[in-house]
Amino acid sequence: MIIIKNACLRTMADINNQNGSIAIEGKKIVEVSLEDLTNKYPASTVIDAKNLFTMPGIVDPHCHVGMMEQIYGWPTSDGNEITNPITPELKGIESIKPQDESFKEALENGVTTVCTGPGSANIIGGTFCVLKTKGKTIFDMVIKEELAMKMALGENPKRCYKEKGPSTRMANAAILRNALKEAKLYKENCEQYEKNLKEGKETPKPPYNQKWESLKRVFEGLPVKIHAHQADDIVTAVKIAEEFNLNYTIEHATEGYLIPEFLKEHHTRCILGPTLGNKSKYELKAKSFISAKVLYENNIQFAFMSDHPVITLDTTLAQSGLFVKAGLPYLEALKANTIYAAKIIGIDDIVGSIEKNKDADIVIYSKDPLSYDSHVLFVMLNGNIEVNKL
Repeated sequence: MIIIKNACLRTMADINNQNGSIAIEGKKIVEVSLEDLTNKYPASTVIDAKNLFTMPGIVDPHCHVGMMEQIYGWPTSDGNEITNPITPELKGIESIKPQDESFKEALENGVTTVCTGPGSANIIGGTFCVLKTKGKTIFDMVIKEELAMKMALGENPKRCYKEKGPSTRMANAAILRNALKEAKLYKENCEQYEKNLKEGKETPKPPYNQKWESLKRVFEGLPVKIHAHQADDIVTAVKIAEEFNLNYTIEHATEGYLIPEFLKEHHTRCILGPTLGNKSKYELKAKSFISAKVLYENNIQFAFMSDHPVITLDTTLAQSGLFVKAGLPYLEALKANTIYAAKIIGIDDIVGSIEKNKDADIVIYSKDPLSYDSHVLFVMLNGNIEVNKL
């Protein structure tokens, strides 16, 4: 057992800015207390946190680490299969490179869990996976092999298919809707075949279709991540998602703060970012750090993304300080990188906060983690000490 004592705890649960201890056994947290636990567990290895800022590992709910390496360019860029706008059969996990140095940089800077997957070139691009940020093979890292289906509206599919179509927003929407209808019909035909089989009726088996076999899962509970920056694209995404009763989040939601009443009315969850950096394309023209403050004030559920390598994972907290500067409450910014991020992608039962029975992913900082001169001094991942500069 390992005890971390004298920790200034920000658990993202019920303890905030109070000193206490954490008991870890194996890969799990077994107890969190405001008391010194070293006497309760006398045979433990003790880590003195020296009253420093201690919080759960950062959870990034949307990035492309392992698929789009930040150094080598095209030879190792495997995030977009720009050959067909509809590719739900693709699995992002099958492009992941565990040796991407960004995983190591992420871990050393407190990012312990990532949701990574295909880019936004295609209207339907394939599935995202969830990984811990260390492992020799994907099997050492994976939490969920297929967490969500990626979809995209707006400028990216327009640009990538402008020579061969679709080249307009109305075509994007029509193609997405048609794919969903085809997948739903395929699902219904498969279910009818199974029903007939049980009833002893001989009917032709529907021919296997790899695309619809994968996409039909969105009608069985598989979440959908819909890339949309502009307000009009966000509205279209919500309209289509509700039409097909999808479990969805809006990814980026750059102009979501311009339509908070709409988002609130439709109970829309948003994964914001990247907001740091330049306005690299037209649909980012209204990008603003005030966005998180507006969503917070309207009780709209949100989390922060890096969209790595757009913002590299090792600097993922940099934009959070600017959201705070623009009016977002401080603790909300930390939660948007931890427990809110875990909750919005459905893994808050295992990560995102320092609580009993959760994975022991713990980070200790030299100063306030949103401060420009703060450093990561200690990282624990799955109960293993990966960084220790205390």
